[in-house]
Amino acid sequence: MSADWQLAQVNIGRLRAPVDHPMIKDFVDNLDPVNAQAEASPGFVWRLTGEGNNATDLAPYEDPLIAINMSVWTDIPSLGAFVYRGDHVQIMRRRREWFEHMDVFMVLWWVPAGHRPTIDEAKARLALLEQHGPTADAFTFKVPFPSPDATPVEPVLEECA
Repeated sequence: MSADWQLAQVNIGRLRAPVDHPMIKDFVDNLDPVNAQAEASPGFVWRLTGEGNNATDLAPYEDPLIAINMSVWTDIPSLGAFVYRGDHVQIMRRRREWFEHMDVFMVLWWVPAGHRPTIDEAKARLALLEQHGPTADAFTFKVPFPSPDATPVEPVLEECA
């Protein structure tokens, strides 16, 4: 783990219905508990929020059904443990109930410690991943890159269906 670099992540999804629709209710009802779990997890640094305790009111794209989640963590193993080995995995298993399929929906990248990425920065990293595949500037859990100070990293393999 590097004290000079932290891991940023963004994931987006296109909801199957507006956030206030009954089809999306279970997802919305789980936002506060999942966000609280994230904040209590080892390695958590920061997460994007809008007017409330989540980012559902933010509009990262012209399409109002695209939701965003962005956070910063100390390292890849900490984020991977939260995403794939905690209670969060139960919600991830249900993502197809609430979100349409997207080929590229999540990207990781290194930021200087203390930096809080913007939505535009996150969109640019998603576009980089989509255009070039995993690189040192935009990568995935399965194909990670070390921080700029060359701290070694291991892949995190998805453990949910």
